[in-house]
Amino acid sequence: MDKPDTTFRVLCANDPNDHIEWTRFWRSWPEREVFAHPNYVKLFSTGRDRPLCACLDSDQGKVLYPFIFRDLGSEPYWTPALGRAADIVSPYGYGGAYFWGCRSRVELENVFWPSFNAWAKENAVVSEFVRFSLFDDRILRHPGTLRENRKNVVRDLRIDENALWMEFKHKVRKNVKKARQSGVRVEVDLAGARLADFLRVYVNTMRRRGARDDYFFQNDFFRTLRTDLAGQIAFFHAFHRGRVVSTELVLISSRVVYSFLGGTDSGAFDLRPNDLLKYEIMLWAKSQEKSCFVLGGGYEPEDGIYQYKAAFAPTGSVPFMLGYRTFEEQAYSELLSAGKGFAAQNGVTWQPREGHFPAYRA
Repeated sequence: MDKPDTTFRVLCANDPNDHIEWTRFWRSWPEREVFAHPNYVKLFSTGRDRPLCACLDSDQGKVLYPFIFRDLGSEPYWTPALGRAADIVSPYGYGGAYFWGCRSRVELENVFWPSFNAWAKENAVVSEFVRFSLFDDRILRHPGTLRENRKNVVRDLRIDENALWMEFKHKVRKNVKKARQSGVRVEVDLAGARLADFLRVYVNTMRRRGARDDYFFQNDFFRTLRTDLAGQIAFFHAFHRGRVVSTELVLISSRVVYSFLGGTDSGAFDLRPNDLLKYEIMLWAKSQEKSCFVLGGGYEPEDGIYQYKAAFAPTGSVPFMLGYRTFEEQAYSELLSAGKGFAAQNGVTWQPREGHFPAYRA
């Protein structure tokens, strides 16, 4: 499959030598997106899952595609009759096949995807699900089906501070002023020294919102994030009378800062600490010469959380795209039937949740 001037490899972050190669390749990339760092991908691979990355180094350009390889042999409905089977998914956040050093994206796609598809076939990959980067000019076009999930908010920071301030909706400026007048102050915590405070506020916020179980990350997750991604993360804390009342963990790439996880004490809502917190994150990001701050979206399209974020960037709405495709249609159907059969054996009538992909994991 390889040409003399083309190297295609799939590296595993669990392998020490592969980890070194993956990290070296990642560091050669000007954007250095945190979601493609081997230690980030490792955070979201558990059990028999493997944190992998497809790397292409060619005259046409370079590609780095991080994903999690999930062995379906560990699923309760799997049987030997189904044969070897796996699927792949991008880790939590944003992903896709990132590229750089490219003369022609089309030419690079024509080199990368055939090599990747051949690898997927050799490794019995049944399906693929991707959460795409919001910056679609930095990723290869995906050969599968694309669907817009919901809008995300991106705050452009390439303007002066006064222009940034005036682009906020009036209520944001009002809330920032109120927070300051109430004595709220913000501190950046690059080392994660106040992790306990962050966890207290974050967990209580998730409980209050009735968040899904997968938002309740274990404490070890945050400790690993703090140690293994040093320099790629920062905590920001809003204090009132010496107590952290609002907090946010951000991820840091070469040019972009991402809002990742955070929360606010319900008893401090009237102080409007989160408005000030987000504004101070933007000012810090500008001081670090970052081009934009990704605030993310809501739980549902156009919900209150999305509207709150959009007030910081009224013209910064960007579609958050998902991608999916099936490599082996027959295997996909057999897995779906196996899932229904397993449920029936346990006295359950099961139908996949509408819109979920792959359906056998719904």
